[in-house]
Amino acid sequence: MQFKFTVAALAVASVFPFSASAEERSTKLAPVLVTATGVEMADVDAPYASEVHTRRDIERSGAATLAEYLSRYSSVNVMPNFGNRFTPAIDMRGYGIGDGYQNIVVSVNGRRLNNIDMVPQLLGSVSLGDVERIEITKGSGSVMYGDGAMAGTIQIYTRARTGVSLEGYVGSHGAEGLSASAGIDLGRFAISASAEKSDHDGFSKKDSTGHRDESESDSWQVSLSGKPVDRLRLSFDAGKTRIDTRYPGRLTQAQFDDDPAQNNGSPYNQQDFNSDYWQAGAEFDLSREVTLSLRHSREDKESVFASGFASDYDYDSTDVALKFRRNGLALTTGLQAFDGRRTGSDNKTDKDNLGWFVQGQYEFDRFLVSAGWRKERVKYAYRPDVGTADKDDHKLSAWDIGVNYRVDDAWSLFANYNSAFQAPDVDRFFMWGGGFNAFIDPARVRTLNVGFNHVTPANRLKVTVFHAKLRDEIYYNANTFTNTNIDRSHKYGIEVQDTWRINDRFTASLNYAWTRAIIDRENDGGGAFDGKELPGVSRHSAVVSLHAKVGENGSLNLSHTWRSKAYASNDFDNNNAQKTKAYHSTDVAYRHRVARDVELFASVSNLFDRENGLWVRDDAVYPVDFTRTWRVGARVSF
Repeated sequence: MQFKFTVAALAVASVFPFSASAEERSTKLAPVLVTATGVEMADVDAPYASEVHTRRDIERSGAATLAEYLSRYSSVNVMPNFGNRFTPAIDMRGYGIGDGYQNIVVSVNGRRLNNIDMVPQLLGSVSLGDVERIEITKGSGSVMYGDGAMAGTIQIYTRARTGVSLEGYVGSHGAEGLSASAGIDLGRFAISASAEKSDHDGFSKKDSTGHRDESESDSWQVSLSGKPVDRLRLSFDAGKTRIDTRYPGRLTQAQFDDDPAQNNGSPYNQQDFNSDYWQAGAEFDLSREVTLSLRHSREDKESVFASGFASDYDYDSTDVALKFRRNGLALTTGLQAFDGRRTGSDNKTDKDNLGWFVQGQYEFDRFLVSAGWRKERVKYAYRPDVGTADKDDHKLSAWDIGVNYRVDDAWSLFANYNSAFQAPDVDRFFMWGGGFNAFIDPARVRTLNVGFNHVTPANRLKVTVFHAKLRDEIYYNANTFTNTNIDRSHKYGIEVQDTWRINDRFTASLNYAWTRAIIDRENDGGGAFDGKELPGVSRHSAVVSLHAKVGENGSLNLSHTWRSKAYASNDFDNNNAQKTKAYHSTDVAYRHRVARDVELFASVSNLFDRENGLWVRDDAVYPVDFTRTWRVGARVSF
């Protein structure tokens, strides 16, 4: 009841910001910028739906990892993937916690994190301390990002470091971490680097081998930028991540209710994950209006399980773009190539993408209109060590049209219509337990977004209504142990984002989404799935927070994350006895500057010790955020 009252109070305050006093109205909110179309603009002028998280938001949250921040402070549903916290499952806009991650393109400085198989994006390789901005584009982005951008994109941008800083923390369950960064800006050239090490003893009890679900993570990143002449800009980034993790298996409902920290009698899964990448880029101004850009990246990843199962990944990507800007016109066209190979114990499997795109926008009077088109070819090759090789390819297209109308200084309206696709990952062609399945069809979606922005000096409100119509949505049918397509499905909902600067001491925010995801027709289910809800989708989700300045040097952040119950992620006919329970987590974070270059911080997550979990099916529960945790630390800058 208290939570519902808080949501209602913030909602009323958001819709009626004019009730604030004159002193409150004088406190201005910082502008928010978006870049999803390759053109930087204020989010209130964008012809698409977006959600942006800044470095300031990240600092306030007290979150330790990128996955934790997205899970508890954004509208994205992020949960450990069958217990693995480093490659979590991701759901946005009702694509399901089971397969939603393949319908979102996640990138870091333009480099895709999406894999060519069913392994989710390695969010654990991205240090939250390096993140400058997180830009979430909803129901759009397919022209610029191509394959997989059905629900949208999560674009992560890192920051260049200056000076020297050290940060360390300790916490509950044996958590400890240390990070260091350094950087220097010499005018035309700059270099920065960071390194991070973290250890965790785990949340669950020891297994039969005497181990808990412990983990170790080490990473480093370095970036260089240069401007040898006025018209040329160069950049280079490189990094390495090493992860050693153990994660628990499923529990029965009775075991979870008795003690979600217990071991189910089996040893925990152990996985070593190593990732190395580098990326080089150049931008050259051919004239005052035309810029040529080139970026190439390479990533080598290796995943090894204690059971002996191992996969080696080699990814190469190249982006070439030509940008033209004159007065209110901005036009970008380019080629994007991605070559991915996975080498397993007995086969090599490739997925190669080659796409061409053009994206443009024009601003006149109070209008901004945009349009874009993409053509992409996806080629597959399967070469087993023994047996018959096979190959396939798809020619796919995406397009996007949008408009934004600025009513006045406070109000703007926007609409966007987007067509997107998802080419199947290479695991979809195989049966559970081995054997070739089939080259299944790509998924396609058309999404309509309509919304408005209302921005005053003290209040920023954004509301979006969306409807998505899908064909051949890709999923795994646990009843038949096959990967296949949902013939027809649709999704719709409403999203509300609001930030209210109450006065110079207090700021409140609300991020709410109501989502419905419906299976219209699925012949492979024999009619049992028709008209049912897509499993693993919560109808309601909300993040409510209050930030307060404490004195001159203190900063307190209180937030609550809630997601309503959902059908178990494999329950496509909606008849399981057990559902995923509603998720609750109340989090508190405090930062205090004790000197100019010294800052102390502390945070408590899941303050009220709620026992959360992810239900895959009846008596298959993966514990998630089921206990209270705390963290204290300090940062010193030089």
